[in-house]
Amino acid sequence: MAAPAATAEIKEVGYSRNGFDSRIDTDTLRSLYLAPAFVKEGDKVDNTVPTPHKDYGTESTYDKESNKIQYTTFAKFPPVRLLPNAERKRILVTGGAGFVGSHLVDRLMLLGHEVTVLDNFFTGSRTTVSHWVGHPNFEMARHDVVEPFMIEVDQIYHLACPASPPHYQYNAVKTIKTSFMGTLNMLGLAKRTKARFLITSTSEVYGDPEEHPQREDYWGHVNCIGPRACYDEGKRVAETLTYGYMRQDGVDVRVARIFNTFGPRMNPYDGRVVSNFIIQALKGEDMTVYGDGQQTRSFQYVHDLIDGLILLMNGEETRPVNIGSSHEFTIMEFAEAVRDVVEEVQKEYGLPVKRVGIVHKDMPTDDPQRRRADTTRAKEQLEWQPRWAVRQGVKEMVLYYKQAMDLGKI
Repeated sequence: MAAPAATAEIKEVGYSRNGFDSRIDTDTLRSLYLAPAFVKEGDKVDNTVPTPHKDYGTESTYDKESNKIQYTTFAKFPPVRLLPNAERKRILVTGGAGFVGSHLVDRLMLLGHEVTVLDNFFTGSRTTVSHWVGHPNFEMARHDVVEPFMIEVDQIYHLACPASPPHYQYNAVKTIKTSFMGTLNMLGLAKRTKARFLITSTSEVYGDPEEHPQREDYWGHVNCIGPRACYDEGKRVAETLTYGYMRQDGVDVRVARIFNTFGPRMNPYDGRVVSNFIIQALKGEDMTVYGDGQQTRSFQYVHDLIDGLILLMNGEETRPVNIGSSHEFTIMEFAEAVRDVVEEVQKEYGLPVKRVGIVHKDMPTDDPQRRRADTTRAKEQLEWQPRWAVRQGVKEMVLYYKQAMDLGKI
């Protein structure tokens, strides 16, 4: 891959469109997932990343000798926008303690809305949204969406479902049940409350595609009995159910088909290629590439995805919309890019730099050979396109995982 041109720093995310202002400065968002964290070794105390002290949220200190971590919680919450009642929405986020869900919750809370999180914590974690617990605009419930839930809301972001192969294959029947019953229950809630409903579907509905790049009107090429089918077909039937409620009951629906996304708070052990590469490189281990590495993916940073979801929810487009990057990498190119960024961070922090190798293993069953979004509809209807370069996002994620490793969490 050619050396990248210098990329301008992104100081603000979000848009002000369709009567919904989602703009937030990047430093505020970053302070929520890269909070100050210190490592104590004897009398020496070092900050794991140069995050400035702030008078809200949490800080942590890890004592290497005793293998204990101490959390300090401040009496203040992150500052949120003050909205008049007419503009403040009641928003339900299922799966709100997960990777994507927690970033969505951060954005909606900072924007001044009332947010309720439902999560059964199978793959999500309380720590991703713990900085909001106790805030008057925030509520969190341990709840499995396969069971009905009653609440009064204006918008429903339905994200609840394991999204990485090790997690969704762990209990395939439960994955299908979550996709179908969870969507059925949330659509029933949207029908009763007249709330707008957005479901996060997936590029996996296209399977191992025979069309490239994939447009929204492509019907897909899916193995309906393979090991990945519980997720692929679960999302396909969830889309069917969503449009059934729209046509039959007039529910106001939105469908986002999400392509490969990465960023801080990704589970380091969920088997996804980005987290695998970064963790292996930070540990000085050889990076594992499945197959010959010539299969392709398009990677988008999580802040771009959240921008797209909010624009879709508050826009008028009811057809499925691909939200992803149209910049395609081979897995080998991506591995080399991650290795370069990790080495840059190691040099920046005065750490020993080890040039890790790349090893190849057998390709998993039904792993798609090519995957890239045709984002024409998102560009035309939402006026959305990714703004974060892959290397910018990878550096944020490397800093996040480095901090977690310094604190003994990985």
